[in-house]
Amino acid sequence: MKKVGNTIKILVGFVISGLFLFFAFQKINFAEMKQSFVKANFWLLILSAIIMFISHWFRSVRWQYLLKPIRKIPVTNLFSALLIGYMGNSLLPAHLGEFFRAYVIGHKQKIPVSSILATIVIERIIDLFTLLLIMAFALIVYPFPDWVTKSGYIIFIVTICMFLFLIFLKKYTYRTVELLNRFLKILPQIISHKIITIINAFVDGVRKLKHKKDYFIITIWSILIWFCYWFVFHLNFYTFNLIQPYQLTSTSSLVLLVITTISVVVPSSPGYIGTYHFLCLFSLGLFGVPRAAGLTYAITVHGLHFVPVTIIGLILAWIEGLSLIKLSYKRNLNNFD
Repeated sequence: MKKVGNTIKILVGFVISGLFLFFAFQKINFAEMKQSFVKANFWLLILSAIIMFISHWFRSVRWQYLLKPIRKIPVTNLFSALLIGYMGNSLLPAHLGEFFRAYVIGHKQKIPVSSILATIVIERIIDLFTLLLIMAFALIVYPFPDWVTKSGYIIFIVTICMFLFLIFLKKYTYRTVELLNRFLKILPQIISHKIITIINAFVDGVRKLKHKKDYFIITIWSILIWFCYWFVFHLNFYTFNLIQPYQLTSTSSLVLLVITTISVVVPSSPGYIGTYHFLCLFSLGLFGVPRAAGLTYAITVHGLHFVPVTIIGLILAWIEGLSLIKLSYKRNLNNFD
């Protein structure tokens, strides 16, 4: 039954990706796309790729800080595991890459995979808060379409509720977990068990961050990570000579960052194919960028995000003596979702 459910989710993701790709490529002039790509500044593309890898290094440093209470692990090891994880997310469904990088570190350092996964859960929550702050600022400086604004309000409400829940969870752990257990009784046991497992792992991870400076340092690294993401978007405006003709500004790249990040939330095929391209195209269209130029930009920036990381991730997995089949088998064996 579980395999059937997973298969259905995968198929739905591919269908959604196909629909978004169809909408993205509708009425596209391929000759104009080719012309736009040929005129691109490839040196800036190389620089953009380097900045993306710098952001991954920053993320590895932040991850090291989250893991420090468990064990201090060299950043180079974490960086390698992170790239293997990103490779998994690019090629396989259901965000399997998150388990891959947890398994790689857990296996090498002899640490329970559940403890590593707890730090990855914390990472995702931190990223959600950071995105919320970016979205709040973007909503102030740019008049978004109604559906984006409403999505921002929904994310804001959900994040505030999550933030309050986490405060109570850390301060009144026993009472909060007891209350949560009562609520989860209405859910199937397999679902409630997984939720409780994740929450317990998260509480264990947060408890180890005892000093205020811990939160401050993690916040600084988070800002640096997201600054790199924004800078790559903005730098590639120059790559395709979009600044002058369409009066694009730093606000434009901020809007692009916010809207394309929604593609991570929308169910799709591995690598956010289709959803990313359509939302990037839509964002650039808000500023009058033609569809051909916008789609060329979307395909190129998406490639910068995924192709180099996937290739290097595969090489690192081979060096580690791992394969996608072996990693997937380990994931199923340990029953992590």
